[in-house]
Amino acid sequence: MAPGLLDLVHLTTWAVCAVIKLPQLVAVLRAGSAWGLSLSSLLLELAGDYLVFLRYQIYYGYPLETYLEYPIIIAQDVILIFCIMHFNGKIKRAFFYAAIYCGSWYMLTLQECIIDMAMNLCTFVSAASKLVQLQHLWQTKDSGQASALTWGMAVYTCAARIITTVMTTNDPAVLIRFIIMLILNIWVTATVLYYRKTKKTD
Repeated sequence: MAPGLLDLVHLTTWAVCAVIKLPQLVAVLRAGSAWGLSLSSLLLELAGDYLVFLRYQIYYGYPLETYLEYPIIIAQDVILIFCIMHFNGKIKRAFFYAAIYCGSWYMLTLQECIIDMAMNLCTFVSAASKLVQLQHLWQTKDSGQASALTWGMAVYTCAARIITTVMTTNDPAVLIRFIIMLILNIWVTATVLYYRKTKKTD
């Protein structure tokens, strides 16, 4: 891949990630409800998809352009989780979760074996977050406020990051993670669209 094309993939990934959670956030705020969204899924996503992965990239000194979007996504995820806790009446738990995440951020790099193990486990945690959301959709048979646009953008970013990882670090653990996330994000997007179509038909 030409350097110019690689830069374009990086730029489009950053642009998409800058607004990736906004459709979901707007849907929740507009409805004043978090129906259709799994808080457990989002908490797992924040831990496995973003915090561990970002810490791993920083620890091994990977190029900034390969993970620049993660601080932006984390900020959006935190705001979304805060809103969901507010609408579910669980806002007091936010401080407890914040303390756990801050402590984990420090603990991850105490030893190299810890961050390596966490990276391997984070693929399973990330996959679990998607499966929890899928289970929630299957149980309720209603996509509620789940945003197909947000999930669709997640599909694009995973596909783009597969390309950039191959062209830069070629880290097998990172590649496997992105491939699994791509498949699961497509699955969640399709499920959200299916239940939305079913609801309209009814």
